[in-house]
Amino acid sequence: MEFKSLKNIESSFRHLRLFGIVYLCVCTLLVGFSVWKAYSFAEAQREKIYVLDEGKSLMLALSQDLEQNRPVEAREHVRRFHELFFTLSPDKNAIEGNIRRAMFLSDRSAYAHYVDLAEQGYYNRIISGNVNQRVGIDSVKCDFHTYPYEVVTYAKLSIIREKSVTERSLVTRGRLLNSTRSDNNPHGFILEAFRVVENRDIRVYDR
Repeated sequence: MEFKSLKNIESSFRHLRLFGIVYLCVCTLLVGFSVWKAYSFAEAQREKIYVLDEGKSLMLALSQDLEQNRPVEAREHVRRFHELFFTLSPDKNAIEGNIRRAMFLSDRSAYAHYVDLAEQGYYNRIISGNVNQRVGIDSVKCDFHTYPYEVVTYAKLSIIREKSVTERSLVTRGRLLNSTRSDNNPHGFILEAFRVVENRDIRVYDR
């Protein structure tokens, strides 16, 4: 009888130990799930931004990962540089103003190209001939698999004279480096090793 009681006690202890282990595992899983859900909720809330509209009302906005938008910003940076650098009017101050703003988006390679054109009298001919030059960007191809990012730009130049318009095919190459954002460089890139690889006439027609 005494042996049977000891066996029952041992069996009960084994059951209690098994129950305790199962209970501990369930509690661990529950705590882990709660922590994971709390972290997910905190991350979701961190993506929400509340914007105060002129001190009157709150508007909800959603934030995005900065890297998700970098390809779009890179292409826009290159487009903006070409618009500033290649859009010319017969006004010395306007040309110098555009070039000055373009220099904030690039390194000295673009300035060297500007100096070459100036020494060849290109800008003087624009002014004296009352010529307007406009650039239209066809496409910007940027390789984000390697850094610095290789970029190729395909564009069309329209050189508008009093009686005729000359269209040119323009192809440029360069590399993009990450840089600090500023009012003069809102996308945070610098275009380096800029060079023109093609600039040829494709059509001339009368106005």
